Amino acid sequence: MTLEKILVTTIGIMTVGNADVEWSDEILILVDELVEKSSEGELSREEQALVDVVETVQLIEEGDGLHDFWQSGLAHNRIINSFDLIDASGMVDVINASQWCQTRSEDRGQYSETESNHLAGIEEEMQEALNEMSELVDDFVSEELSE
Repeated sequence: MTLEKILVTTIGIMTVGNADVEWSDEILILVDELVEKSSEGELSREEQALVDVVETVQLIEEGDGLHDFWQSGLAHNRIINSFDLIDASGMVDVINASQWCQTRSEDRGQYSETESNHLAGIEEEMQEALNEMSELVDDFVSEELSE
C-alpha cells in the first residue's frame, strides 16, 4: 500500500480524478457499524443506501472508474436506486450513461477510441457529481438516519 493510499484511507478522503470525496468521521464510523450490522442481519433501505453509496464511490476511486463498477458483481440496480435515494441525481445520470460498459470486455484497454473518449467524457461529468457527494450524504444521514 502506498503512502498516499494509507493517508487517504486514514483521513477519509477518496480521490477520483480531480474530485476529492471527503467523508466526515461520523459517516465513516456509521458505515463501519452498518457493515458490521449487515453481517448479523438485514439493513433498512436507508442504511443499505448509505453503505452502497460510500462503498461504490470507493470502488470507483480505487479501480478503473465506471468501467470497474459495471464489471463488478455488485447489485447495480440497487446501487443506482441508492444514489437516487440520497438525491445524487448527477451520479444516477453518469452511471446510467455508462451502462453500456457492462457489455464490454473486462479490459478497458480493449475499448475502441470512440468508446474510450465517450467514457472519459462521462467520467468528467462524474467529477462534478462527486464534488457534492459528501454534502448529500451528510444531509441524508441527518434527515433519514439520525436518531
